[in-house]
Amino acid sequence: MKPWRELCVPHPDVLEGTFQQSEFAADITAVRHGRATHEYQDPAAFYQRTFITEGMGMLLTQVALRLNGKGGEPVVQLQTAFGGGKTHTVLAVYHLTTRNCPLSQLTGIPALLDRAGLMNVPKARTAVIDGNAHAPGQPWKHEDTEIRTLWGELAWQLGADDGLDMVRQADATGTSPGKETLRCLLERYAPCVVLVDELVAYVRQFPDGEMLTGGSYDSNMSFLQALTEAAKLVPTAMVLASLPESDVEAGSSRGVSALRAIEKTFGRVQALWKPVAAEEAFEIVRRRIFEQILDTSARDAVCREFVNAYAIEGAALPSEANEAPYFERLVNAYPIHPEVFDRLYQDWSTLHGFQRTRGILKLMARVVFRLWKDQNADLMIMPASLPLYDSGTRNELVYNLPPGWDAVIETDIDGARSEAAELDRLEPRLGALHAARRVARTIFLGSAPSSAGTTRNTSRGIDRGRVLIGCVQPGKPSTPFSNALNRLMYCLHYVNSTGETNDKSTRFWLDTRANLRREMEDRKGRFDDQTEVFPKLASVIRDMASGCEYVDALHVFTPHGDVPDDTMMRMVVLPPVVGYARKDKYPVFDVIYEFMRLNGAKPRYRANQLLFLVPDKTCISILLDNVRIALAWQSIMDDIHEGRLNVDRLQEGQAKKEADVTERVLPVGVRDCYQYLLCPGASVDDPGVVSMEVHQTQTHGTYLYEITRIIKNADLAILEWAPELLSDQLGRFYWKDGVNEVLASTVAEDFQKYPYLPRMRSPEVFIHTVLEGSKKRTCFGTATGKVGDTYENFGFGVPVTEFTDTLLLINPDVAAAYADMLARDAMESDEDYVSSWNPDGSVLTVGDRGGRPQRPEGDPPKRVKLFFGSADIHPGTAKMELISVADEIIAPMVLDPNAKVKVTVEISAEFPRPVADNLRRTVYENAKTLKFKNYSWE
Repeated sequence: MKPWRELCVPHPDVLEGTFQQSEFAADITAVRHGRATHEYQDPAAFYQRTFITEGMGMLLTQVALRLNGKGGEPVVQLQTAFGGGKTHTVLAVYHLTTRNCPLSQLTGIPALLDRAGLMNVPKARTAVIDGNAHAPGQPWKHEDTEIRTLWGELAWQLGADDGLDMVRQADATGTSPGKETLRCLLERYAPCVVLVDELVAYVRQFPDGEMLTGGSYDSNMSFLQALTEAAKLVPTAMVLASLPESDVEAGSSRGVSALRAIEKTFGRVQALWKPVAAEEAFEIVRRRIFEQILDTSARDAVCREFVNAYAIEGAALPSEANEAPYFERLVNAYPIHPEVFDRLYQDWSTLHGFQRTRGILKLMARVVFRLWKDQNADLMIMPASLPLYDSGTRNELVYNLPPGWDAVIETDIDGARSEAAELDRLEPRLGALHAARRVARTIFLGSAPSSAGTTRNTSRGIDRGRVLIGCVQPGKPSTPFSNALNRLMYCLHYVNSTGETNDKSTRFWLDTRANLRREMEDRKGRFDDQTEVFPKLASVIRDMASGCEYVDALHVFTPHGDVPDDTMMRMVVLPPVVGYARKDKYPVFDVIYEFMRLNGAKPRYRANQLLFLVPDKTCISILLDNVRIALAWQSIMDDIHEGRLNVDRLQEGQAKKEADVTERVLPVGVRDCYQYLLCPGASVDDPGVVSMEVHQTQTHGTYLYEITRIIKNADLAILEWAPELLSDQLGRFYWKDGVNEVLASTVAEDFQKYPYLPRMRSPEVFIHTVLEGSKKRTCFGTATGKVGDTYENFGFGVPVTEFTDTLLLINPDVAAAYADMLARDAMESDEDYVSSWNPDGSVLTVGDRGGRPQRPEGDPPKRVKLFFGSADIHPGTAKMELISVADEIIAPMVLDPNAKVKVTVEISAEFPRPVADNLRRTVYENAKTLKFKNYSWE
C-alpha cells in the first residue's frame, strides 16, 4: 500500500506554501474588475477546481433555463453560514454568463446541460451589486459618470449611460425607481443576471430617518422589493442574492434588523438554495487542494484495506465503519479520511464565526502543506495526522476557540515537551507508532468545539470508537492506541471523561480548564516520605502480607532496635530506601546483615529467626510516586468535602474516581515492587560466610499466598521436621572431633542463632522432633546427664516424656555400643543394683551409688507378663494418693508401647443416716458425667 503523498499531489500553491488566506475568500468585485487570482479570474481554471455540488447544480440549471426563456426561478436566495460557499456559487453563475471560452471548457457544465435538456447557455449582461464595494454616503464614479445608489450602479452595469438614463432622476434623489422602471431596464438588456452579494453590509449603514447620497434605509428596501417583482415579469432576467445565515455575521442590531427585512423581501418570490452537504465537501476540498489522483486502483486498494482493518476491529469502532457504504466514503474523500470531514462539518462548523467551506479549505491547505513538507507517510490524512505542532495549523484551529487552547496543545497534545510526546518517549511500544500524540490529536479535533461551550452540540467529547477510528490504519491494530488512551487519562492535565476508561460509551474531551490532575501534581510533591508516604505504604503492605501461618510477627519499615530478639519467627519489610537488584545487590545485603548483627545498641543472638521482604530497586520510584498520587487525590477529596476546594460536580466525580482508582492501584504496585523474599543463609563448607537466598514472588494467587508458598516450598520456616534430618545435622556439626553428645537445648538455641542451620517455625517444632527421634534407635540416644563415662537415665529407642535443659542427644553409634555394654554388664552385676530389665531379659539401665556399671548377682528375673495390684486409699487423702499411684505405678507401665494397662477404681460408701437429696444428686450426676460403668444409690 502506498501512502497518500505518492498517489495525490497538491496544487503548486499548496505544495509550495505560497497560498494566502485571501485566496480562499472569493471576491466577486475583484473578479469583475479583473484583479482576482488566476484560479478565480479564469472561467476554465475556476471550473476545473470547482466541484459542482447538488445545490450549485440546481442553481446553474435554473440560470440556464431562465436565460433560455424556458422557465427557471426569477429570484434565488443563497443563505448559509459564513464560509458556506455562497460567494463561490455566485462566481460560478458569473463565469457561466460572462465566459470568454466555449462551454465545453467549463468542467461539469456540459453534463449539467445534458441532464437539463439544453444545448447552450446564452451569454448575458451580468450586473454585480457588492455591498462591500461602495459606501451609502459617498458617490462613486464610472469614468466621468457619478453614481450615487445601488439602482444607479445596476443601470450602469447593464447599459452604461443609456441604462443610467432610465433611473438617473431616481439615482440623483435617492428614491427607489419603482417596479415598472426596473422591469423596463431588465427587459431592454435581457437576457441579464443581477448578482447581489453582501447586501446586508451595505443596508445596515443607513441611520434611521436620515437621507444619504445612497438614499435612505426605506428607499433601499423599496428598491430590493421592486427589483424582485420586476425580475419575475421578465422571462430572461434573474436576480441572485447571497445573505448571511446567522445574526453574528449580520453584525450589530442594525444589521440584524436589515437582515430580517431583506429576508422578508426576498421571501416573497425567492427559491431557496441547498447548501453544501458534508459528502460534497470531500470533492470540493480535494479539487481545490489536490491535483488529479495518479493511480485510482492503488487508491481503491488502500481504501479496501481500511475497510478490512475496520472489520477486524469490529464493535470497537463506530458501526458505520463496518457498513458497505463506508468504502465509497473513503474513496470519495481520499486522501483525507472521512472522519476528518465529519468532525469539521459536524462539530467545528457549529462554532460561531467558523467559515464552513472556506475555513475547512484554509485549514486543510495548511495541514497538507505541513505534512508534505514533513514527508508524512500515513495512508490517508487522518485526525491523528493533524500537525498541531505546526503554528500555522494550530492557529487555523484555535482561531474560533476561546483563549487558552494554545497552552492545552503545548502542554498536553503536541508540543515538543507535551505529556503525550513524553509518553511516546518513555514507552517504546507507543513511541514506535506515535500512539499517544495521535490519540491526543484525535481527541482534540473531536472535542474542542463542544468543550468550548459555544456550539449547539450538547454532547461533550467523542467516544472511544471515534478515537480509535481516527488513529487506526491497516497493519497497525488498535491495541497500542487503546493503551495510549488509557495512559493519557492519567497523564494529561486538560483531558476529561464521563466514566471508566475502558467503557465503550465513555466520552473523552479536552478543555481549557485544567482538570484536577494539575492540582494533584502540585500536591503530590508536598508529602514527606517519613511522616506521610512511608506510613501510607506500610498500611497497604500490612493489609496484603499479614496472616502468614509461618510468621509470628510482621514488622513493616521497623528499625532493627524495635524488632525483638526472641524465639518468634519474624518477617521484616525493608523500607523503600534501598532495594534488590541483581547487578547491585550488596547495599540491601548490608542492611540485612545489620539486622542480623544488631538489636539496637545490643548484639542480636537469634538472627536465624528473621525473614526479609525487600523491594525491587527498579520499581521503588514508581511505587512511591503512586503512593504520593493516592495521598494527593485523597487530600483533594478531603478538601472538597470540607469546602476548602470549590469544584463543579464533574470535577468532584473525577476526583472521586481518581482517588478510588489510585487506591486500587497501590496493591498492584506493592506486589510489583515488593517481589523479593530474602533469607540469610551460609555455606556448609564455610559457615562463617553468610550468603543470601533470593526468592521471587509470582503473579498467580494472592500476595499472601505467594509469600506462604515460597516459605513452605523453600523450607524457610519449618513446621514439621523428620528426626532423621535432625540426626544428620547433629552428625555434621556436633558429633565430631571426639564429641558424641550435645545438649538438646544448646542445639535448639543454635538453630535460632546461626543461618547455616535449618530455621524452625518455633521451638516447639524442634522439641517435637527430639521427642519423636527418641523413639527410634536410628536417630540418637538420650540421657539426662553424664558423670564420667556414665550416662544418667540413659535411653536408646525409649520415648522421652519431657524436654529438659539437661537432655543430651547421643550419637546413635555410641548409644548402641553403650546399650550393648550395659546389657553385658547387667548379667554380671548384683541383682540389688538392677534398676530395670528389658522384656527380653537384657538390662535397660543399671548403676550403683558410684555411678559405674555393676554385674547383677543371681539369675535374671523370670519373664513375667502380668501385673495385678490393689491398695486401700484413705478418703481424706484420696486425691494425692491417686496422683501418686498414677505417677509411680501406672505411668512407667504405659511407657511400654506394647503394654495393655487397665485401671479400675472401686468406691464403696456407707452413711449412718439417710443421704441428703443434694448430695445424692451431685454424686449421681458427676458419676454419669465421668462415665462410671456402674453407679447407684441404695
